[in-house]
Amino acid sequence: MSQLNIAKMLEHYQNSKIQEQTKIREILQQTALLGLERHGLFEKAAFYGGTALRILYGLDRFSEDLDFTLLRPDPEFDFTPFLEGMKKELASFGFEMDVAVKKKNIDTSVQSAFLKMNTIQLYIAIGDEQKSKKINHNEKVQIKLEIDTDPPPHYRVQNQLVLNPVSFYVLTLHQSDLFAGKTHAALYRAWKGRVKGRDWYDIIWYITNKIPLSLTYLASCMRQAGNLKHDEPLDRSHVLTLLHERIDTIDWASAKADMYAFIPDPERLNIWSKEYFHALVDKLSTEPQRVHDNGFQDR
Repeated sequence: MSQLNIAKMLEHYQNSKIQEQTKIREILQQTALLGLERHGLFEKAAFYGGTALRILYGLDRFSEDLDFTLLRPDPEFDFTPFLEGMKKELASFGFEMDVAVKKKNIDTSVQSAFLKMNTIQLYIAIGDEQKSKKINHNEKVQIKLEIDTDPPPHYRVQNQLVLNPVSFYVLTLHQSDLFAGKTHAALYRAWKGRVKGRDWYDIIWYITNKIPLSLTYLASCMRQAGNLKHDEPLDRSHVLTLLHERIDTIDWASAKADMYAFIPDPERLNIWSKEYFHALVDKLSTEPQRVHDNGFQDR
């Protein structure tokens, strides 16, 4: 039954130009989410980030990591039991994966882990031994998982249906709050001196899909990170000023280079330039700020 479900998932990619390893990674990501759901992670945490946008809302770029945020701060949170449950679920589908938990850095609230499996073993697990014979025996598929144990307050959560490998629900942030989190990353992410073009590709998606930005959650993210004073207001004009200033500092050739491995049609990036992004963000819409009576999720 497991191989049948996986085979059906692979059929979805029949006419796709994406690399084989990317197809397999997406199948593993969805199976890992199923394992985490079945072992109770979404009673304590929500799924967010670029992979959430792709799996739950159809973003047309590929993504490598699975990102989660606790519903309430918990510096003593232990990711390990949920990862062990996920590993068992993956094994039930034939994916015997190694799970390595990264030693926690005292300077960050984010816990990290890595899923790894030999690519040849993956193809054998899904019943495609012919492809397994064409692959370097040392090649591995890897997925990074991260969970923020000290989330900013004032976000909203909702359940979204995932259809593969079986139907199940995943708890995630409201789309406008996802947009706010992505905007904060685009404005302030320090990524080893390079530009994460994926942040800006996702901003294009939000704006073209007319998703309004949550000023409430963006202000919350900024205040927690020290980018906005506690009593300082945030409105659309302020956000646009920050975005325009950031756009002027970016090496857009580097931003495009970051994207080539994640989309099937790189020609779509030809329009990327300072002028394009200045014009794009002027079309950004925002939600009115919410009045909230709790510190965390507004259900």
